[in-house]
Amino acid sequence: MQNSPQPNHTHGNRFALPRRKLLQAGLTGFTTLSMADVFRLQAATRADTVSPRTAVIMVWLRGGASHLETFDPKPQAPSEFRGPYSAIDTNVAGIQICELLPSLAKIADKYAILRSIAHTGGGHPAGSLQVLGGDPDSQDKVTPKLPDWMSVASFVRQDSIRSLPNYVAINPVDRYDSFTIAGPTYLGPSHAPFAIVGDPSNPAFEVPNVGLAPDRRERLGRRMQLKSGFDNLRRDLDTSGTLTAIDQFEAQALGLLTSPNAGEAFDLRKESTSVRERYGMNAWGQQLLMARRLVEAGVEIIATEFDGPLCGRVQNWDDHSVNQHVFDAYKFRTPVFDQAVSALIEDIYARGLDQRVLVVVAGEFGRTPRISYVASSGGGVASGPAGTVQPGRDHWPRANSMLFAGGGIRTGQVIGATDARGEDPIDRRVGTGDFLATIYKHLGIDYERLAIADFAGRPVPILNSGAPIPELQRTTV
Repeated sequence: MQNSPQPNHTHGNRFALPRRKLLQAGLTGFTTLSMADVFRLQAATRADTVSPRTAVIMVWLRGGASHLETFDPKPQAPSEFRGPYSAIDTNVAGIQICELLPSLAKIADKYAILRSIAHTGGGHPAGSLQVLGGDPDSQDKVTPKLPDWMSVASFVRQDSIRSLPNYVAINPVDRYDSFTIAGPTYLGPSHAPFAIVGDPSNPAFEVPNVGLAPDRRERLGRRMQLKSGFDNLRRDLDTSGTLTAIDQFEAQALGLLTSPNAGEAFDLRKESTSVRERYGMNAWGQQLLMARRLVEAGVEIIATEFDGPLCGRVQNWDDHSVNQHVFDAYKFRTPVFDQAVSALIEDIYARGLDQRVLVVVAGEFGRTPRISYVASSGGGVASGPAGTVQPGRDHWPRANSMLFAGGGIRTGQVIGATDARGEDPIDRRVGTGDFLATIYKHLGIDYERLAIADFAGRPVPILNSGAPIPELQRTTV
């Protein structure tokens, strides 16, 4: 009994070849293809059944954006809570957002705002793990215990015949300082994303290992023919069929290098100058343009993080007064944010992707409604010189806002409400389990019954609690 295979707890509860046995096969394969090992491992854990090919683009605001300076302004709050910015009307009667987001205000009919999500993770790691993976623990962890929803979706929906990876991270959502805030954990590295780093707006930017030039494809083909002769000998000795299956995943890795379609999907130079400028000729704008290109090419899980120099001095949304002047930071970053996100949403609808693709804009928590004043630890963009007392907002998991667009949902609506100060939900409180169930529902993943074996072989449900947010369910079949 000790040597019996462990079941793979997917939709079909099928037996899968354990990753260890794939590794013990002693097959180094075509070692110049680093992606091949990834696709081989995915064979061991792929689900039998996949859902219709819906997709998600998640825009992650690392550090936690202020709901009051974005989608839940409180212009009538007392002065110790109210910031300097007004609320403005949108193109949907009764919906107002912060005046810093004029482009988004013009297209409120194309998205829904959730104003009542709350949880207990007050630190960046804990908050991120709750939102991204459903870990209920309020304490920070150095590494996650549970896989994030992107990795789960990669696990369930992997298709070995694809020429493009099914989970791509453009400026990956993975770390906060020394903490890992997302990852596949016991699903294994085969379900981590195909990661793209660097600034896509840089003229010299390239995605490595995608789309070889024709002459290099020819040389690669000759090397593969030589290699296949050795593999045929080993295949004659193989009685399990493992080598035949492995060939498929090595071919997928080769396809990523040689497929003209794969190369084009990542190539922003294929877009017109006017389209690129509509998104913004900066890192965030071009990240979202690449996300649109990839999802149009068939990639189904795309995560992209908004951080770096476009955020201000500390390069994230963590606007403690010790870090930077919160209101100067929003004045600096929101024009770029507003332009990029509104361009993506408009493009999703204009190109007929709105029924299939769900766009989510989220962070780990909101910010304290009460403004704090502390001396700056250093000067820079959106921060006074060291010692300057300036306003800030601190961590606030008790209330936050998220934006949803596309996905066949009813748009032009606000879900939930917070009190007059923005401190707590007073209508339609939503938990992180509900958020994750909504994502899984859109992707056709059985969040109620699906369990996946952990490192010890124990089946772990992908979601312990929560139900899809009714207002965000698909309105068309």
